[in-house]
Amino acid sequence: MRKQILLTVFTLSLTLTYTQNRPKDTINTGVINVVKPYSPTISDAFKVKESPSLADETTETKKDIQYNIFSFPVASTFTPAKGKAAGIEKAKPVKLYDNYASLGVGSYTSILGEVYLNEMISRTESFGGYLSHHSSQGGIEGVEFNDNFLDSKVNLNYSNKLRYMSWKADAGFQYQNYNWYGVAESFIDQAKTDNMKTSHAFYNAHVGGNITFEDTYINSGSILFRHFGDNQSSAENRLLLKGKVDVPINDEEIATEVVIDYVGGKFDRSYYDISELKYGNYQIGLSPSYQMTQDDFTINLGVSLFYMNDFEAKENKFYVYPNISASYRVANDVLVAYGGVKGDLIQNTYFDFANENPFVSPTLNVMPTDQLYNAFVGLKGKISNAMSYDISGHYLSDRNKALFINNDIISEPTQNYSYGNSFGIIYDDVDTFSFAGEIQVAVNRNFKLGVKGEYFSYSTNREAEAWNLPDLTASLFLDYQIDEHWFTGANVFYVGERKDQYFYNDPLIATTPFTVTLDSYFDVNAHAGYHVNDQLSIFLKVNNIANNAYQRWQNFQVQSFQLLAGATYKFDF
Repeated sequence: MRKQILLTVFTLSLTLTYTQNRPKDTINTGVINVVKPYSPTISDAFKVKESPSLADETTETKKDIQYNIFSFPVASTFTPAKGKAAGIEKAKPVKLYDNYASLGVGSYTSILGEVYLNEMISRTESFGGYLSHHSSQGGIEGVEFNDNFLDSKVNLNYSNKLRYMSWKADAGFQYQNYNWYGVAESFIDQAKTDNMKTSHAFYNAHVGGNITFEDTYINSGSILFRHFGDNQSSAENRLLLKGKVDVPINDEEIATEVVIDYVGGKFDRSYYDISELKYGNYQIGLSPSYQMTQDDFTINLGVSLFYMNDFEAKENKFYVYPNISASYRVANDVLVAYGGVKGDLIQNTYFDFANENPFVSPTLNVMPTDQLYNAFVGLKGKISNAMSYDISGHYLSDRNKALFINNDIISEPTQNYSYGNSFGIIYDDVDTFSFAGEIQVAVNRNFKLGVKGEYFSYSTNREAEAWNLPDLTASLFLDYQIDEHWFTGANVFYVGERKDQYFYNDPLIATTPFTVTLDSYFDVNAHAGYHVNDQLSIFLKVNNIANNAYQRWQNFQVQSFQLLAGATYKFDF
């Protein structure tokens, strides 16, 4: 072995020495043409054996070992306990019913009833209806005339929700009956002598619908037609169409609202003579706006354009209003500052006036209100997950703002509403400053509380006062689900002082109107109930707990302490 190694080293040394000392090659370079391709052959080689032989002098042989396993059963008394999956106690799911009926009776021979029905025709279609009735036979202490009232209405609707759009159609009818019982004290005897008829009934019928689209530039649309009238030969028609579309401009979308509003009506006579009163106009409005959002700042830039044609006065006019609002998250949802300035052309109607004050006379002058601007600024946010707040200030400038005012007392009344027991409409340019605050508390789903208040200051142009507008309003509401069965709640309203006018119009005697101040009032109401089971509940309502026969309108006292009890039943067909 050693000889072979030495021989190999000596051979390599000679080869290296010869290579270094070899004379330089003198063969010139050139092109060599190979005629025959090279065909290599495999020379003999020594192969390494897979199993080399060992030259050890001794080789140990392995001994054979035999293994024997002896198995035998072992008795065991251990029984493992069966595993039990951990579970969460689940509340019993609340059963929701599609229909309910409610009925209550109370003092002043009051009846309150409601029925709501809804039926799924298919997965996408439903049909429903609503019926309500509220009436009282009256009996207010100190009132010499009928003070009963009635308000009944019925509504039917059909809805269909498809893949890319949903639509709904509805129709309804309402009948109301009130009385002009608020006769001025000095004219009560004359009204009795004249056998005054105090009843004033209203009725209205409407049809309408709305449609909503998905993933299109046309977002939604609605239509409403209403006919409103009374038992004094008054009549009013209104057609209102609204639509919302997105107009694409240079990869941006401008949200645009379109309004077409028509109103036309008549009264059988004016307050002072037998000449017929007619009114009517149509408005076309366009309100584009663009929203920009960056981090916590959002701003809406827009304008409202209106064209109005008063076809009774034979006048037409264009109106332009700002439509700007912005908000900034100062501290996430804890503090959000907002503000803006907007304007609008407000369509006044006999229907709206009668719903706000059911003691109006059928001799009104109806025209739109031009709200030049409504500037506002405020702060809102969440103090915690259970409490939120909103504080704001407003400054409004209205031209031809509608004000309710007590009608003049005519020396020789010829109508049932000429004894100081009805209200008319007067228009004035009014600037209003208001400051409002609101707090909402929702400790959990069983307890909710809200408090709101607003202060007003008015500035008029022609009138001595902003008639029948309060200087302060406040409200509080409370709902509390005591346990699974018992529930209760309350609401409180406060309305501050208002100004009205008293005027005895006698052509033979020089008289001057004077201002009357109506006292502020509290109206405290509460209710409680008990859920007998999932379907049946009984309730008790107490209204005007302070037993304050205040005057909501001049000469019109309200019902004092009222008690009403009833039951509600929920069901499915």
